[in-house]
Amino acid sequence: MSTSANNKSYPRLLADIGGTNARFALEVEANIIENIEILACNDYNSVVDAVKKYLNKVGNPVVKYGAFAIANPVIGDWVQMTNHHWAFSIETTRQALDLEVLILINDFTAQAYAISRMSTTDLVQIGGTSCEINAPKAVLGPGTGLGVSGLIPCHNGGCIALAGEGGHTSFSPFDDTEMAIWQYARKKYGHVSAERFLSGSGLVLIYEALADRERVKSLNMTPELISEYALSGKSPLCRLTLDIFCAMLGTVSADLALTLGARGGVYLCGGIIPRFIDYFKTSPFRVRFENKGRFDAYLAAIPIYVVLAKYSGIYGVAVALENHLRDYFSKKQG
Repeated sequence: MSTSANNKSYPRLLADIGGTNARFALEVEANIIENIEILACNDYNSVVDAVKKYLNKVGNPVVKYGAFAIANPVIGDWVQMTNHHWAFSIETTRQALDLEVLILINDFTAQAYAISRMSTTDLVQIGGTSCEINAPKAVLGPGTGLGVSGLIPCHNGGCIALAGEGGHTSFSPFDDTEMAIWQYARKKYGHVSAERFLSGSGLVLIYEALADRERVKSLNMTPELISEYALSGKSPLCRLTLDIFCAMLGTVSADLALTLGARGGVYLCGGIIPRFIDYFKTSPFRVRFENKGRFDAYLAAIPIYVVLAKYSGIYGVAVALENHLRDYFSKKQG
């Protein structure tokens, strides 16, 4: 894409849409993102209504190019959100917003793209000795669900972010305690995915399974309360819950690192880990990550980074839009 074509494409509309909140922003120049606003999804009947409200709040700029990251698989034109009532056609939405270009990508694909622009100040390293710059990077993170992606380097110096649903792969217990927790979850849900445990609701599920095993009354807990009681020493059961949660995350992270050959590092995103980052540094996570028998040494070298950036999805979807527009304008220019 030429510089003139690039300049004419601003401002660009960016969005990171989750089940609870939608974050909007404008990229006014290359890598300059402004006017970040957070709107509650439940306040709007449709994504078009939310976008129009956002644009109205920022002065109704003329925007022709947009990209949305969404907590959902993006397959074809129709999007039916799994954790919210919004359902829409991408093409109809593009027309309703009078955009020339609108692309949608999975939210964790956006998280992966964001890694390519992340500053070291946005990262906290947890172990590891060496990072290979041109090697794949693994990206995952527990939040409302478990997002999984990867960033794969290309020969032209860029990267491709994977669009997958790795959070729904089958969970494999590591020891007898995890086997008991898995059996509890299987009775309740049937198939037990990694996301069943590695999410906010998963933290509660682990607690309930442990309470059932110990034959103690399970209190009406939330993820926030479990973390608070675990770290304050109020509840040994909550502490065990948090320890097991981190150990499970270590196993799943190691599986992804081995699958991708992620010698470029493993990046943990999402809102849960940053809440207890000081505990996480010495939690069972890193020991479990490296506990892979013959591949202990391979994994010991791989650094883990906890992502602290607040709006990484917005920055990631900006990268995806830039990549798309580069090809779009190149084809237009013939």
